[in-house]
Amino acid sequence: MSAVPKLRLVGLRKAFGAKVVLDGVDLEVPRGSSMVILGGSGSGKSVTVKCVLGLIEPDGGRIEIDGRDLAALPRAERAAVLDRTGMLFQNGALFDSLPVWENVCFKLLAQKRIPRRAARDKAAEVLAQVGLGPEVCDLWPAELSGGMQKRVALARAIAAGPDLIFFDEPTTGLDPIMAAVIDGLIVDVVKRLGATAVSITHDMASARRIGDHAAMIHKGRIVWTGPAKALGNSGNPLVDQFARGEREGPITMDLRR
Repeated sequence: MSAVPKLRLVGLRKAFGAKVVLDGVDLEVPRGSSMVILGGSGSGKSVTVKCVLGLIEPDGGRIEIDGRDLAALPRAERAAVLDRTGMLFQNGALFDSLPVWENVCFKLLAQKRIPRRAARDKAAEVLAQVGLGPEVCDLWPAELSGGMQKRVALARAIAAGPDLIFFDEPTTGLDPIMAAVIDGLIVDVVKRLGATAVSITHDMASARRIGDHAAMIHKGRIVWTGPAKALGNSGNPLVDQFARGEREGPITMDLRR
């Protein structure tokens, strides 16, 4: 494994007005590994990923991909680095007005990396990797079940062959069996691509299935990193309470009475 991590965050900070969301996030994701980021609602998990993808401008800190500081790169070089990333959005986020094949090849078509006449065959090829037949190509997102939508969204995330893929709550809204199916597909496609994966999830079973490593963010900082298999038995009271879903512990929630 390369000594240079695929992704490194150093002192990442972001606030929205008076609300500090990220307060110095430090994290390293080894090349070719799968990292799971855990944390309660509003803890900054999604903001962290959006900062990496350039969707949100951080207030401070450094984001490195392959050892290159994104902020220090010329715009064209930064775009080229980010172009090698893929994203599976929560709830799929498919384009309702486009058939499945156009959804899957959206990035390739938008960047003119594939002729339109070849896009449907390419989509069928990628859909096969997530367990869907070519007949799905001509369906519309509204015609898909929740599990099929997730698989189509996964196909879209990998269609351009990224080497860094982000997964935002990939099993949200799925029954336990379909969640396990999606997790297995994620593991398979990441391994097939030789990619690095970063996932956000509240699902502990999913985290253990897809993660090599895990990190927990709490009050804007990473408070623990370790092997995903240690979740629930990490020795860190914050992590263990969260992983076990225990009401009592150091993490408290403000509830109106």
